[in-house]
Amino acid sequence: MAQPNKNEMIEYRAFTLDDVPAGHALSMSVKWRHRVEDWRFAARHGSGFAAVDASGALVGTALAWRFGASAATLGMFIVSPAHQRHGIGRALLDRLMAKLGTRTLLIHASSEGRPLCEERGFAHIGTIHQHQGAAFQPPLVSLPPGERLRPIGTKDTPRLAELASRASGMDRSEMLPQLLDVASGIALDRDGELIGFALFRRFGDGHVIGPVVAPESPDQSRAKALISYWLALNAGMFVRVDTPLRHGLSAWLEGLGLPLVDTIEQMALNGTPPADDTLTQFALTSQALW
Repeated sequence: MAQPNKNEMIEYRAFTLDDVPAGHALSMSVKWRHRVEDWRFAARHGSGFAAVDASGALVGTALAWRFGASAATLGMFIVSPAHQRHGIGRALLDRLMAKLGTRTLLIHASSEGRPLCEERGFAHIGTIHQHQGAAFQPPLVSLPPGERLRPIGTKDTPRLAELASRASGMDRSEMLPQLLDVASGIALDRDGELIGFALFRRFGDGHVIGPVVAPESPDQSRAKALISYWLALNAGMFVRVDTPLRHGLSAWLEGLGLPLVDTIEQMALNGTPPADDTLTQFALTSQALW
């Protein structure tokens, strides 16, 4: 098959919901396992750009999600293998940066994408370990006295959004209710006060646990209890957990039968979100949505 010319005319325009099927096909071409439904959720709640070639075929995507007035996450950066190293990724990133202005911008960068991000001023702020598998046997994790797990109720939504916002340092008041529409949740309760939670939803080839938010503890017992709850309910299902390396859950997850399959760099531009240091986000919603 003939390779595209570097000087081939590429058009950049807004990504729309009509582009979702082509975006899904593009992600399959680079071996991402997103479903069409995952793409639709991302596109419905974000915005971004599509790169199309002279024939009108989609050859690149880049989306962003705004969290309040001060922060945004970037993701779904894909360039067709046949069109890589032609400057398309750079052009897409530049357009998103221009659109989002002086907000704090957050991105998860692969080893291939990190040089471009560094070139544009992004700095390393952390490392994400992606764990996934289907053969796990979670232990029963004891919680501190007075704490228990309970189902999430409809009246919990404002509190969940508050906890998610404080733990991430970004305004989750709009995104969290959207996630609850497609996810199940379990709450961590202390003497009647909701202090943490974990969501579980379909994603890719299986399910993802995240976000997981809880107060820090020396042995990460709260986060472990929240994650173990979902693993125990879904034994034998393919499950994914993306956890920051600094929070120390990686070895525990591997011991449960969720091996480390990928390592991704967290990068930021224009500062970092002002997270509440009394709460920790132990697992991501996704690498796009943080």
